[in-house]
Amino acid sequence: MLRLACFCAGVVCCAFLATLPSWRFLLTLLLLCWPLWWRTRRVWLAALVALTLGLSYGAWRAELRLAQRLDAALIGQALSVSGVVRGLPKAGEFGVRFRFEVETVDNTVLRVPPLLELNDYRQQAWPAGSRWRLTARLKPPNGAANVAGFDAEAWYWSEGVLASGSVGKGRQALPAATDAQAWLDRTRQRVTQRLQAQIADPRAAALVTALAVGAQQTLAREDWQRLAATGLTHVVSVSGLHITLIALLVAGLVRRALRGLPWVRQPLLWTLLLASLAAAAYALLAGFSVPTQRTLWMLLTAALALALQRGVSGMQVWLSALTVVLLLDPFAALAAGFWLSFGLVGALIVMLLGRRERLGKWRAALGAQAVVTLVSVLPLALFFGQLPLVSPLANALGTPLVSLLLTPLSLLAALLPWPWLATLAAWLAQGFWWWVDLLAQWPVYFLPQAPLPVLLAAAMGTGLLLLPWTWSGRLLGGCLLLPLLCFRPPPPAAGSLAVELLDVGQGLSLLLRTQRHSLLFDTGAGEARRVLLPVLRALDVRRLDVLLLSHHDNDHDGAAAGLLAGMPVGRIMAGQPQFYAGAQPCRAGQSWVWDGVRFDVLWPRADSTGDDNARGCVLRVATATQALTVSADVPLAVENELVARYGTALRSQVLVAGHHGSRTASGEAWLQTLAPQWALLSVGYRNRYRHPHPQVLARMAALGMTPWRTDRHGALSLLLSPQATTLTARRAQSARYWRQDAALALPP
Repeated sequence: MLRLACFCAGVVCCAFLATLPSWRFLLTLLLLCWPLWWRTRRVWLAALVALTLGLSYGAWRAELRLAQRLDAALIGQALSVSGVVRGLPKAGEFGVRFRFEVETVDNTVLRVPPLLELNDYRQQAWPAGSRWRLTARLKPPNGAANVAGFDAEAWYWSEGVLASGSVGKGRQALPAATDAQAWLDRTRQRVTQRLQAQIADPRAAALVTALAVGAQQTLAREDWQRLAATGLTHVVSVSGLHITLIALLVAGLVRRALRGLPWVRQPLLWTLLLASLAAAAYALLAGFSVPTQRTLWMLLTAALALALQRGVSGMQVWLSALTVVLLLDPFAALAAGFWLSFGLVGALIVMLLGRRERLGKWRAALGAQAVVTLVSVLPLALFFGQLPLVSPLANALGTPLVSLLLTPLSLLAALLPWPWLATLAAWLAQGFWWWVDLLAQWPVYFLPQAPLPVLLAAAMGTGLLLLPWTWSGRLLGGCLLLPLLCFRPPPPAAGSLAVELLDVGQGLSLLLRTQRHSLLFDTGAGEARRVLLPVLRALDVRRLDVLLLSHHDNDHDGAAAGLLAGMPVGRIMAGQPQFYAGAQPCRAGQSWVWDGVRFDVLWPRADSTGDDNARGCVLRVATATQALTVSADVPLAVENELVARYGTALRSQVLVAGHHGSRTASGEAWLQTLAPQWALLSVGYRNRYRHPHPQVLARMAALGMTPWRTDRHGALSLLLSPQATTLTARRAQSARYWRQDAALALPP
């Protein structure tokens, strides 16, 4: 077991490395040293060999996947590709997204990945399993790189999607695919469409189809947020509990049926076989996610042991399932569901180790809930930065309702064409959503980003709490877990300014923090819960003293409404206050001091005219020795007027370049007057405006400035202190060999 565990640890570690090791070198080293480890037979040496083998296997699989990446010469080019629609397409506000498995590529010998994520803005129907010849413009997958929030690049890599893009006008239907996966995808889509037609309530229909065929994309984003706030996300996904219950139900029915057939030999084998087939069928119908894989392999291992009449422990079954999952998909470890799924089941197995007395039903249920709550603390803090306080209460009713009643009914409604089954399942789904909506109003405990020593201590504490120690051992475990729950990052020192230029794509959002105050300059576009709120909470910003909205453009204030709904704000200042309830005008001459740091609004004047950009806010923030200026989207005319009015008093060590690097801003006089040491540009990856403009980059290069860009470096974190200015790029901090910028040379 130890060697198998070390092999799995090596595979998992490989997914989180900054640079990929050479699997050939590792295997050669093992072969050269084989006399040592073959004759010594030390336990630690065998564990090291297994760890190296796991690392070699992970590196070999990663090298194969890296070799499938989109060739750089094809980025942004119109390509004619033929292939099959895989999985279930998802219709959204901005088009239909679907997976496309490439069969052939016309007029090129360059490399195109085998699996693409495409978006059709025309919202044409793309049936599952259909084949097409279409035109697409592709690019490598890219996502925001912030201190917290959804890591799209990790998700794409774990899913095997190595390029994304949009479908062009050229599209031609081909004969449908006839392979097994296409048949399964078409079956799942037909079941989804039938259930949605039979159930009038969209929320209930989405839940029933998610449980029946794993169509989780039908759930609205607001419903996912409510599930996360109550700790019930795992109940909605087709989890191991659901598959186990289906296997036990089939096993019970088969066992009863075989009792009346005395001529059947070896009824145990038939029971195990049919129960395993039912579990495998449900796992495939639900999309074969990591939790379903884990449960299926564990069930098959246990069934094989029973059939062979071999005694195996729960930990051996768990470790066998873990090994099979990592052998099939070494990159599953990048998904939060991997850790939650295997972690929770492993914790329940550990809880039962060494117990001689048999627990009662209620005591066992309460103990299992306590274990799940304890084990969930670390992964929830690490991946989501929050702990739903109401989770035990929500799971007390929600888990039995979904697992014992709603899931079997949803499966029966999917398999049998009886509308009354779908109606009954919908009624139960509505009751479940009523419970979720009721408890989603309860507070959630948000956890800021903790350093590595605190996380390691929490992991050790969780392990001590699970093992059958004395109360003194459990007390030690609780003490080790407590720092994670109480940790708060130290604020900037008095007279210092902490700056975080968030990676919000083609937009702007700048967080400024002093010792006791915080100001957010613009919010960027999109949904605040996706990037903005997770970053603020990870940095321990529980309240904004000022929200300053420079002007009324979506890429600057699009997430303002979501931010105001999710976080208290003391005061709103805006260049165009008429668009925001309760906002105060942002006007030149306004000034205040927070903790030894001075804030000055330089623009607009009360009589300023022009378009939205010309009436945007310009803010200068200065410590005793350093200064930062952010000018939103104001044009060259405003820059020149400010230079004429203030002259060298504008000098700033840090400049957030105006209008995302557009040639309509960052003029030569402006750059020469401010003479910044750091030039920051908030731009989206391959944005349609082609920002930053080459002229702006040329002006900066002529003045000896090195531009730092969010599209290349991710979020940029600076500390302006009386002693010096330091800058950190998030992509450099979280470097991984599978990121698209792995080969990018970052400025020193």
